[in-house]
Amino acid sequence: MDKIKIIGGKPLFGKVYISGAKNTALPIICATLLSDEPSTLRNLPILSDIKSLNLLLEQIGTEISGKQEELNGHNTQSFTYHTPQPKSLVAPYDYVRKMRASYYVLGPLLTKYKHVELSLPGGCAIGARPMDIHLSSLEQMGAHIEIKNGYVIADVEERLKGANITFHSASVGATCNILMAAVLAQGTTVIENAAREPEIADLISMLCKMGAKIEGADTSTLTIHGVDKLHGVTHEIINDRIEAGSYAVAAAMTHGRLELVNANPDHLQLPLDILRKTGAKVEITPNSIIVDAQNCELVGTDIYTDYYPGFPTDLQAQFMALMCVAKGAAMVTENIWENRFMHIPELMRMGANINVHGHASAIVRGVEKLSGAPVMSTDLRASFALVLAGLVAEGETIVNRVYHLDRGYETLEEKFKAVGADIERIKESDV
Repeated sequence: MDKIKIIGGKPLFGKVYISGAKNTALPIICATLLSDEPSTLRNLPILSDIKSLNLLLEQIGTEISGKQEELNGHNTQSFTYHTPQPKSLVAPYDYVRKMRASYYVLGPLLTKYKHVELSLPGGCAIGARPMDIHLSSLEQMGAHIEIKNGYVIADVEERLKGANITFHSASVGATCNILMAAVLAQGTTVIENAAREPEIADLISMLCKMGAKIEGADTSTLTIHGVDKLHGVTHEIINDRIEAGSYAVAAAMTHGRLELVNANPDHLQLPLDILRKTGAKVEITPNSIIVDAQNCELVGTDIYTDYYPGFPTDLQAQFMALMCVAKGAAMVTENIWENRFMHIPELMRMGANINVHGHASAIVRGVEKLSGAPVMSTDLRASFALVLAGLVAEGETIVNRVYHLDRGYETLEEKFKAVGADIERIKESDV
């Protein structure tokens, strides 16, 4: 497995171009299955998760063609997806085990083709993320579902039927899946306690362009009036708020100044407020966010993750890394996923002072400096937190298992090098 080597101690200066949002791209790619016509998606990030999902769709029978292009000053990629008739309605284990988001094929295939077999998904090991909301909601819409030999096998006799569905938690994955299932269902579906993340709004935007009838975007109540058919579209993916927030933390931790080009501040209001409370300066321009922490003394600030518009769980690890080198103490409370503190032992190997209380909270007391060390990535966002720690640590840090980073951060080393970081990838073949 590749590794990343970092020599810490250099402040970062310059521009970072924020890529398309992974968490938007994955369900939207699966939404192309809802139409017989081709759809073109622009601003797709160059990530292993995108490659994995494309391979799964090709196995289903989707014809995919792509090209590199420059968009908003940034090199990106677009793909055209066309599934005139699937050759398989099975999402096999060998594909699905690589990424949990493969489950987004469930709703589109079931509602359009009346049958789907989905291997139970894999992904980051950040706690139990059951599919019960997805499956019980589809059952309310008339699907027959059984779990057999590690697969979800779902059928519906004619069409899924509209239903009034209330989620027991505001699940992003379930909201996406049931949205996609409901757009071709018979009648009207109402989803209560739906997720409100910007990624949901982007999916709704694309579905409506395709001819879907959806009310309540940006609210927790979605009303979907089923239609008989959807058509192909061209759609540009929004930029990645989690990537933008991650590089914002890098600017603050290294006491540098970064302009995050194409970042949307409306999607990061609470994280930017937390940065301001730590002492970093945050400036909003028409096309970017500027984070400036030169000559700033950072102070610890409490973090409490919650469903959007609360503080995103996907930025918890990165902000915890920041609190490790801020003055004073900060309480970090994780309310979304259990087991999302697995980066803590690795940060402590580097000299961080962290005390965990139960499974959901930790007290972080800032230290004067961290020390470089070999560390092990445990999941996607934890990996970036360890890179952040390495950027400010004294000496050399080796981050292992960087395949996690490749799933969610486009050309990470190149972006960091461009703003002054001493960072390089050590290929497995070089070891």
